[in-house]
Amino acid sequence: MSLVNQVDGGSTSSGGSFDPSSNPFISNTSTTSGTHRTSPEKYTTIGDLIGEYAKPDVREALIKTYGDQGITGFLKLTGAINAAATQDEVTYFEEGRRHKLLVCTNSGTVSNSNGLLANVTFAAANGPQLYDVLMDKATGQKFIVNAETAVGTDVNLSTLDGDTSTNIAAAAEFILLGNMYPQASAQPSEYSEPGLVKRVNPFMIIKDRYQVSGSAATNIGYVNLGNGDYRWYIKGEQDTRARFEDKREMMMLFAEQNNPGTGPGTTVDDITGSEGYFAALENRGLVQSGLYANPFSAMSEIDAIIKELDKEGAPAEYAMYLNRSQDLAIDDLLANGIATQVTAGLSGQFGAFNNSADMAVELGFKSFTRGGYTFHKHDWKLLNDPTLIGAMTNANGIQGAMVPMTQVVDPKSGIKSPALEMNYKAANGYSREMEHWVTGGGVLGFNNNGDTGEDVATFHYRSEINLITRAANQHVLLKG
Repeated sequence: MSLVNQVDGGSTSSGGSFDPSSNPFISNTSTTSGTHRTSPEKYTTIGDLIGEYAKPDVREALIKTYGDQGITGFLKLTGAINAAATQDEVTYFEEGRRHKLLVCTNSGTVSNSNGLLANVTFAAANGPQLYDVLMDKATGQKFIVNAETAVGTDVNLSTLDGDTSTNIAAAAEFILLGNMYPQASAQPSEYSEPGLVKRVNPFMIIKDRYQVSGSAATNIGYVNLGNGDYRWYIKGEQDTRARFEDKREMMMLFAEQNNPGTGPGTTVDDITGSEGYFAALENRGLVQSGLYANPFSAMSEIDAIIKELDKEGAPAEYAMYLNRSQDLAIDDLLANGIATQVTAGLSGQFGAFNNSADMAVELGFKSFTRGGYTFHKHDWKLLNDPTLIGAMTNANGIQGAMVPMTQVVDPKSGIKSPALEMNYKAANGYSREMEHWVTGGGVLGFNNNGDTGEDVATFHYRSEINLITRAANQHVLLKG
């Protein structure tokens, strides 16, 4: 029996012959001398090994390229609270003005005839009574009602001082000063109803979802998403939830109640809509326009707003939420000599921050006092984000808002409530403020998709909310 050495792929058998050419370690240039290869195909160089097969050096930190992109926080920082509700809409009452200007509807001048001005017409239910004393808002001339030709609408006026030359302009406005009755006259036959305004704001339902397949839920990436978790779907779910919270806040700010709705249903025509913050200010608030191309450039512009606040019985403390242009413009005004906490001996008010100026600074507010009002200025990310309101390039864009930092007294119940109130539907322990649940066909342990067999986990988000803006006349909307 012959013994032949077997080397890496060679084959022998008893009594057989050995073929050197079949052995990769022996050169096939000669079958007799058995020379060795100098560059075997089964090996590679160290350089190639490091370049092609080296472990990648991947950083696990996720870079916040655009910083903190969350835009929520305006409602909470301005004192808005959460309150539960049990109906499809919230009803609340606001007190009207105790005194009203009376506006005549005459299209032409009412002439004075020896101190008598006949047939002065007022809007229905907005006219003066017999013996009422009126003063023309434009001229200061005073009149007394000497006859009612049509109760509540048409009257004859006599000049109180006997002037025979003063006329009444078309659509003149009058201040009701009071009345003067003759000695033997009876009590008035008319009376005024209290100025109570009923307001109703429906709820709106906001929804969103995120979905991940079972396979993707087990994929591990390089990026640390927090607490040592490297599953990328976690990032998708976190972003969806944060985006949903942003949508909730933006809808409470921008929603409008224009569609009457037809009740429960599944089409656009069934949506009632809801009055958002900016719609309330457009309808009933103070609107300061002209700030798009010309941000605040003089303290006189702030003073003009203060004078309007005085007319509305506004509180002494305000939060100013501004886009960057208005924010920087006011910084320039403050740098030109307006004190930040004390002006003309008047100390600033910090009631919204537990009377602590330091707390206001910690929350990002810069405060200053003017005309007895304290303003806490803060930039508003929503208005600066180039994918949100910062994307607006027209002069109608919103530049900011001024929110009273106070409580408003309900005239019907006497209950004190904040100027802004976020409401959500809730009853018997079930809340629709922020609902979140997961369905899945066994994925991530969620076995509640029935027999659909879907290899996915679905994250659901739902909220039924609205925003109540009380005393909108004390809020200021800054527009372009």
